[in-house]
Amino acid sequence: MRRQRILATRVTTLLLLLVSLYFLLPLLWTLRTALLPEGRAYALPPEWGPWTLENFQAMLTGPFGRAFKNSLVVAGATVAVGLPLAAMLGYAMARYRTGGTALRFSVLATQMLPPIVLALPLFALFRAAGLTNTYPGLVLAYLAFALPFMSWLLMGFFQGLPRELEEAALVDGASPAAVFLRVVLPLSAPGLFAAGVLGFILAWNEFLFALLLTGRDTQTIPVALAALMTQRGVLFAKVSAGVVLSVLPVLLLARAVDRYLVEGLTFGAIK
Repeated sequence: MRRQRILATRVTTLLLLLVSLYFLLPLLWTLRTALLPEGRAYALPPEWGPWTLENFQAMLTGPFGRAFKNSLVVAGATVAVGLPLAAMLGYAMARYRTGGTALRFSVLATQMLPPIVLALPLFALFRAAGLTNTYPGLVLAYLAFALPFMSWLLMGFFQGLPRELEEAALVDGASPAAVFLRVVLPLSAPGLFAAGVLGFILAWNEFLFALLLTGRDTQTIPVALAALMTQRGVLFAKVSAGVVLSVLPVLLLARAVDRYLVEGLTFGAIK
């Protein structure tokens, strides 16, 4: 029996390693392409050297560097504005059932709506209001889909918190606003981290609204990567370097808050 358990453990470990390699191989191949000179990225059979950082340098010093900064500003502003609003809306729906089932369904329905349905009306409205090619316009557009998502996520988290803690604070004389700020929000730190990270990723990766609403000075990373099509074709090495640079902040952010992220995503489902 002991040998069978050891064999089963080794087989399971091997299968997990193979599955992990299957998912990691595209990322590793992209990193390999980004580290090669442009001319060697197309070589067949594939070459594995010499390595260089010239693709990363070229991307950061060109228009992509500006797009990288734009994405940081817009995604950060989307979370900074949307997370407090999402926390208040999620708490109102969880504890006071504000809006009833109709509001909950409306918030959920926004996630089922294809973005292309909103793209052209938003473009016409924003152009009339002078919000195209501006940071506030892009942040406002991103809030249209990030705010309902974060609100729905936080609503499930708030429903998992014990009501007794809030009732005890009310008995001690705290106002409903004080209960929310001093009791609910500190207890909800994992959920807030999870909603913030996922909202940041949504804004960071969004392409359609950024394509329609940005210009040369405000374009974000997805638009900048799509623009790397020249008369010579796609610059694969530089595109790969841009992909690595665009993935890096998200990986670092998720790694920094991974404990809170997992707890925030699972807490609302466990009561």
